[in-house]
Amino acid sequence: MLTVVKRKFPLINREISWLYFNERVLQEAADKTVPLMERLRFLAIFSSNLDEFYRVRVATLNRLVDINNKTKTMLGFNPKKLLNEIKNIVVKLEKRFDYLYEQEIIKELEARKIFIINEHQLNVARGAYVRGFFRQQVLPTLVPIMLEGDDSAKPFPELKDRHIYFIVKLTFRKKVKYALIEIPTSIFSRFLILPENKELKFIILLDDIIRYCLDDLFFIFEYDTVEAYSIQLTRDAELDIDANVSEKFVDALMHSLQRRDKGRPMRLLYDSDIPLDTLNYLVSRMQLDQEALIPGGRYHNFKDFVDFPNVGGEPLEYPPMTQLRVNNLDLSRSIFSQMAQRDYLVSLPYQSFDYIVHFLREAAIDPKVKEINICLYRLAENSSVINALINAAQNGKTVNCLLELKARFDEEANIYWRNRLEEGGVNVNIGVVQYKVHAKVCLVTRREKRGLVYYANLATGNFNEKTAKHYCDHSLFTIDPLITKDLKHLFKGLEKQVFYNGYKSIITSPLGTRQRLYQLIANEIEMTRLGKKGYLILKMNSLSDEEMIEKLYEANNAGVTIQLIIRGMCCLVPGQEGFSERITVRSIVDRYLEHARVWIFGNGGDELMYLSSADLMTRNIDRRVEVAFPILDARIRKEIRDIIDIQLRDNTKAREINQLNNNRYIGAKSKIRHRAQEDIYNYLKYKS
Repeated sequence: MLTVVKRKFPLINREISWLYFNERVLQEAADKTVPLMERLRFLAIFSSNLDEFYRVRVATLNRLVDINNKTKTMLGFNPKKLLNEIKNIVVKLEKRFDYLYEQEIIKELEARKIFIINEHQLNVARGAYVRGFFRQQVLPTLVPIMLEGDDSAKPFPELKDRHIYFIVKLTFRKKVKYALIEIPTSIFSRFLILPENKELKFIILLDDIIRYCLDDLFFIFEYDTVEAYSIQLTRDAELDIDANVSEKFVDALMHSLQRRDKGRPMRLLYDSDIPLDTLNYLVSRMQLDQEALIPGGRYHNFKDFVDFPNVGGEPLEYPPMTQLRVNNLDLSRSIFSQMAQRDYLVSLPYQSFDYIVHFLREAAIDPKVKEINICLYRLAENSSVINALINAAQNGKTVNCLLELKARFDEEANIYWRNRLEEGGVNVNIGVVQYKVHAKVCLVTRREKRGLVYYANLATGNFNEKTAKHYCDHSLFTIDPLITKDLKHLFKGLEKQVFYNGYKSIITSPLGTRQRLYQLIANEIEMTRLGKKGYLILKMNSLSDEEMIEKLYEANNAGVTIQLIIRGMCCLVPGQEGFSERITVRSIVDRYLEHARVWIFGNGGDELMYLSSADLMTRNIDRRVEVAFPILDARIRKEIRDIIDIQLRDNTKAREINQLNNNRYIGAKSKIRHRAQEDIYNYLKYKS
């Protein structure tokens, strides 16, 4: 059933739309053409996505439950009703998840002689191996907490956010004791590979190792039966930070991070086989609302299955795509000398992030380079970007780094990087307290014979070499003076915590994006009025800003053709008479995560094209520092247009977003198959 917000124009609720996006991830796990290990990983991604959804979006809705009716009218929905609808959808998705894992993937693994076995399926030899591992490795790390009865005044232990626990039920002559065990997944791998036997491969989960050896833990108690059931609590992970504490911001952020593991409970995921009396005991002691209870399978924190050991070899994974070189961009030569000749585009992950690292490394050692300015949001665990910036500072360059400490779930890592950078001599600006700096831009100042010359890198994705292997993004190298002059002005403003407007080439949030996009949309309406073909092609992760959606409806009604490629949530309702007959929306979910933001405007036949760090969400338009940048080089414009056209032809991994939200595959009956990510790789391979 479609949830449409009551406005003067149709809207899908953003939370409901997001759940349908996560269903597309689950579709990949169900797709039998996807290699088996990859299907397992899509289950893990689905699970991890859902955890974050509860920690952030459901947490926010719970905070809204007690607001008055006037505020509910302003919101356009009743938070409590929406939470119930979310729960109904999640329960259905969890059932589909359990079926896929238990009835399909497990059985297909077994057909390949790979067995995930539990504690009841261990023979004598494997049982002895497991018990030896448990006693030598696991047992010293476990200390069960014995729980009091229902009427105890002693508070129930604080369960950590997203950690897995066993609620253990010991029964002796109808008397019941309960205990709590935290599964030590931060210490041990979740998976133990057992000795192979006659080409049969066996894997057991840490959870089941502990279940098998419960008698070693509770030997001092008398019991007739002992049972263990998995539970996992997801907490409110939103941070409450006073926006006016700029001087003590880091301390305030650290304090909020320390509270995150003790946030309000949002969801208790529990083994659906748990006895009713045990579940009631938990609900009573933990003081949980019924809405927070989500029945699940035997195993929780399924995100750990991203690291499931592939004991079946290469056929069970996607074949590797060797990263391609960028045509005419040579890593063995100065990147600055090559940029002086023309602009270059790196399309990740098909092409290597090494080009960006090479750019920064050269800037660090080139004696002509005087200054580096860069915005950082999310970084790899062992960041070559950080190392290059520190080396540049130690080589006497002025290095100014705007490091966004408020990058959600990367706050602690970024505080660490801040300290490393400052120790290395880098000037670190922790951003504008009220706004997240989400732009992905770097500007290098070099003194040459003709004076100061500026070399820029602007991207749709982070300066992160790990995600660059899995995220589809674009990264532009340019010395175009229109762009570099604007970037110089931008960095000057960020240093002073001032937002400028009136840039000549780039489009920036929070001041310029909304009005400039309105102008560009209005221009397409005017082109249509003049009898020319008005059209927009917009690619992004999410579309939820209501005013922007209203403008797109307005353009539709004026005769403008609109094609949207949206990976995640889309609050616009396509195909609605009087609003969106000329609007089509597709979502591509495949082996790589589609992350690039591309804006194309027909402009009467002289196309305008921008790449951006921003999605069309209110936060990105009005409450973040974002940069959209024009593609001025005709060859690069054609390359990006070709890539977008390839995505618009996809009939293998593209789903239609429609009024029914049924995630229907586009062109499912077509004889000629087009799979965008494979076709883009081959296109770039041919060009290189």
